[in-house]
Amino acid sequence: MSMFSIFGVSGSAISSQAQRLNVVASNLANADAVAGPDGQSYKARQVVFQTVPMGGQGDAGVKVQDITESEAPGRRVHDPYHPSADAEGYVTHSNVNPVEEMVNMMSASRSYQNNVEVMNTAKSLLLKTLQMGQ
Repeated sequence: MSMFSIFGVSGSAISSQAQRLNVVASNLANADAVAGPDGQSYKARQVVFQTVPMGGQGDAGVKVQDITESEAPGRRVHDPYHPSADAEGYVTHSNVNPVEEMVNMMSASRSYQNNVEVMNTAKSLLLKTLQMGQ
């Protein structure tokens, strides 16, 4: 494994975690949404990662393979005066669980920070190696 491949591996992880953070932000923004223009309530989305060979021997990065929608039923609230209420007086909200999304956000944020730290450490090691030759 080349020292420079560390930047490619960490860069792929940073890019993937940034996309995960975008999905979490979208889920949290729609946590209290009732229905979209198509009449369907918002469904929580999750990022699926895939390992990707990075060229070198044993080098593996990560990429976003897919973004899936949760099939869990939406939260139903009895509110007969709401304009989106059904015949029984229930309003279906999105199936986003804000607690799970906060955990996902913290996990993605920590992973992002760790990969930035890996890149900073690799950079420092390369600089120290160059200084040894002076």
